Amino acid sequence: MSTESTLTTKGQTTIPKDIRESLGMKPGDRMTFTLMPDGTVLLRIKNKSVMSLAGSLRKKGQKPLPVEQLSRG
Repeated sequence: MSTESTLTTKGQTTIPKDIRESLGMKPGDRMTFTLMPDGTVLLRIKNKSVMSLAGSLRKKGQKPLPVEQLSRG
């Protein structure tokens, strides 16, 4: 998918609607820009909270632990 956007004099731009929808972006989502050595820019959307990851690292057959019960070893 390729689309264009214009940079304003304030250094702002609008992410086109089809890109926002494809990435599941919502107002308030944070983004990280990474400039690669070849000039490519990676855009990562930070729209998941830590709480949404709860239980994603558990072993098969093991019950997930609430965040409050995790040790801080």
